[in-house]
Amino acid sequence: MSRIIAFDVNETLLDLGSLNPVFERIFGTARARETWFSQVLQSAMTTTILGRYHDFSAIAAGAMSQTAERYGVSLSQKDRDAIAGGMRSLPPYADVAPALQRMRDAGLRMVALTNSTPQAARAQIDYAGLSDFFEEIMSVDMAQTLKPAPEVYNTAARSMLATAQDMRLVAAHAWDIAGAMNAGWAGAFLARPGQVWDPLFDQPDIIGATMDEVATAIIATDLEPDT
Repeated sequence: MSRIIAFDVNETLLDLGSLNPVFERIFGTARARETWFSQVLQSAMTTTILGRYHDFSAIAAGAMSQTAERYGVSLSQKDRDAIAGGMRSLPPYADVAPALQRMRDAGLRMVALTNSTPQAARAQIDYAGLSDFFEEIMSVDMAQTLKPAPEVYNTAARSMLATAQDMRLVAAHAWDIAGAMNAGWAGAFLARPGQVWDPLFDQPDIIGATMDEVATAIIATDLEPDT
């Protein structure tokens, strides 16, 4: 069978840069958005290593409090709601829909796999106009742990009635690809601007600078030819 292609969502399919005006208004600089999301990822990984589970929305809210303290800003509920609402209405990168269309037309099965809560993930994918491309929109909530814990990828594969060897993850984060490959999946690293591969991990067989490059390689590699 052809591999099932799973896609990370935030910073892979969806552009967090659209939040920059909101962060500039609240914090006085758009760089606060990068500070915040880096803290989100750090807190998510820490809770995972400690064997605890907090959903991604709670982690994002906690990271927002830390960011506000770092910048000496007092956050109102309106500010928090603006950022949370912005996360649910992120635009897709321009290269995403055409590449997904190519893969769907080629006959590949595709799913989304995200740290976001099920409700947030559905809202994000619907707003971005990408829902029709995905057979399933899967959240780590089903595994009660966060990426890159192996349980996430194992649970996702089982939910698709597939083995690890049947799965490939496309992501713009080296740590996510490393987690998937550790669970036996194939990986495809999307090297968006500012994202580089971590030399501590074995490289996946597919690395591309755009989603179009990744799609071309996946179609050539993972699509089982008609017999």
